[in-house]
Amino acid sequence: MDTTASTSLHHRPGSRSGPFRVALIGVHGFGQHHLDNLARLQSAGILRLVAVADPNPPAAGTLPEGTAVFSTADDLLAQSESLDLVIIATPIQTHAPLALAALPHADLYLEKPPVASLSDFDRLREAASAAGRSIQVGFQSLGSHAFKAIDELRSSGEIGAVIGISATGRWVRDRAYYKRSRWAGKRSLDGVDVVDGVATNPLAHAIATALHIAGARTVDDVASVETDLYRANRIESDDTSVIRIRTSAGLPITCALTLCARESVEPFITLQGTEGTAVFHYTEDRLTVSSAGGVRHESFGRDDLTENLLEYLRNREATQDKGAALLSGLEDSGAFMRVVEAIRTAEPPAEIPGEYLTWVGEGDAARAVVTGIEDALERATAAHATFSELAVPWARPVPGTTVLPVRNHDGGTPGGDALDRNALVTLRNGTVVAERLSPRPYLHPVRSLAGVAVTDHLPADHPWHLGAGIALQDVNGVNFWGGKTYRRAPGRYEERADHGRIVEISSESGDGILHQHLSWRGADGRALLRERRRIDARIVDGRTWRLDLTTELTAVVDASLSGPGPNGADGSGYGGLFWRFPPCAGPDVFTSERHGEADVHGSAAPWLAWTAEFRDGPASLVFQAPPEAADPWFVRLSDYPGVGSALAWDSAIELAAGESVARSFSAWIVDGKVSPDDAAGLVSAQGGTGGQVGTPPGRN
Repeated sequence: MDTTASTSLHHRPGSRSGPFRVALIGVHGFGQHHLDNLARLQSAGILRLVAVADPNPPAAGTLPEGTAVFSTADDLLAQSESLDLVIIATPIQTHAPLALAALPHADLYLEKPPVASLSDFDRLREAASAAGRSIQVGFQSLGSHAFKAIDELRSSGEIGAVIGISATGRWVRDRAYYKRSRWAGKRSLDGVDVVDGVATNPLAHAIATALHIAGARTVDDVASVETDLYRANRIESDDTSVIRIRTSAGLPITCALTLCARESVEPFITLQGTEGTAVFHYTEDRLTVSSAGGVRHESFGRDDLTENLLEYLRNREATQDKGAALLSGLEDSGAFMRVVEAIRTAEPPAEIPGEYLTWVGEGDAARAVVTGIEDALERATAAHATFSELAVPWARPVPGTTVLPVRNHDGGTPGGDALDRNALVTLRNGTVVAERLSPRPYLHPVRSLAGVAVTDHLPADHPWHLGAGIALQDVNGVNFWGGKTYRRAPGRYEERADHGRIVEISSESGDGILHQHLSWRGADGRALLRERRRIDARIVDGRTWRLDLTTELTAVVDASLSGPGPNGADGSGYGGLFWRFPPCAGPDVFTSERHGEADVHGSAAPWLAWTAEFRDGPASLVFQAPPEAADPWFVRLSDYPGVGSALAWDSAIELAAGESVARSFSAWIVDGKVSPDDAAGLVSAQGGTGGQVGTPPGRN
């Protein structure tokens, strides 16, 4: 365990004679932290605080004796001689002009974010270079000794290769926080960029720390930045957002942040490895590593950034060399500034409707809590998805979704607005799904007639579970299921770059029925299968509607349709139709002859029923087995809620090029709970799948 505090500069070799002459611009807010730290360093003989500047002078007795007080930075710079260091802890929009004004006089410590735009960042870099000055940026977390341990962890292979990094921030801020100054919560003020949002100010360290761990320091180290910005408070900037970054090396970094949580939790960075995870609570310098070897915890010390900067300057003076590197130099803030620029130029944050907010407290102490925000943050980081892609109810709609038509008893399509307000089934093309999750079309949400949601997608436990749809884990070695792949030789699931995608080539609708033409493609883009899929939804009665889904898979090349079961994972023969349920209470699963997960799992039966109390109310689903084959049922109830019809339970389906395999499924979605007799009656009265894949209307 490393609990070492940083060593005082006057105990180090190469010390110069006399303390550094330091000035502080901005003594309130975080400036008070600097005052306290400077007092500590002055008492150690390392520096002397010669001057401060603030339009609101500090209280009497708070400054060391002999410290000059100015009301403006201009006066301080004009009247303070031989400054070694100027610390700037002022509002964001003042950073650039103050830093540019101070550079001719001294080296700088500049609070985060360094500036509010990439153009100002470039100007500041050029000015520092021209003046021969150094700038430390106030990302205090970058002084942690944990970074060395994290580098060693990655090199050791303890958690395998890092395939993703995420940052999670769950803090609370009340109305008073946004009333503390004119610039609080602003995107701009008097025509000047401010960009005071959750990702650029209060939780900026989360992003900066994640980038640092990823090795993304400079502007060129970032390939892309995507933003999904929202606000619950009456402000201009965001207070709840997802920032998704891809480094130039291809590593995804997803930062899910809010100031509207139920309670504040220390923010953390997660390294997602192929063999485990590491979680770094950067405000506490605490690291938790989980791997095959178990779970271990370590705590670390950290170096003070002001001391680090002064040591850097001392070594530079003594040796005409840079000596020890700056822990948070301006150049290494370039990657972070790419994020700031993306947020600055993004469309304004969308307002979260009041129906999804709870206000806690009164008056200026009141704070907003976004409904379900903790779950949304967890899902976003697990799936590397935005709030829009998660389809949380208050988020912007994402492209690639289609509400499917539902037919009446007589085959017609209902008119009016009722169905639009309570869409029963939505098709997602899956193009926004992360590569590791095997992008593919799927149905979500699926709802009962009373509006009970009975599908889930991108859950944190298995983010590759995508609503209701068709997927296989192994087609000629390509994973169309998502996540890890089970391999026979090692006898375990392994992380592999083997994920394919299912792409819609075309679709046609007619008579309320959707026909899709799909292509199953490997990571190299080569087609392995083509699929014709037919989806038909119709209302049965006042509490029941029926969904028919028929698929025909045709081999483009000789194809082996397989999965964990055929590859040696006993009892894990999933693949084919899979339906992921949302969290539910009191779930029950049964067939005509079996009851409970253990008995139903792996059995073949004409139908299977699932009943539960879902978030929106009680509902049941009755699935009819495909008439083409007696495929076993796959059931998960205790680990997570899901069922499937296993196309390749314990043996692969081998298709020569041009050969096909077809399956037809029916599901009845019922409000309330059904009994075995109810389920049997539905299948008996309404049985028979909705039809062959067939040729869509208008095609010959």
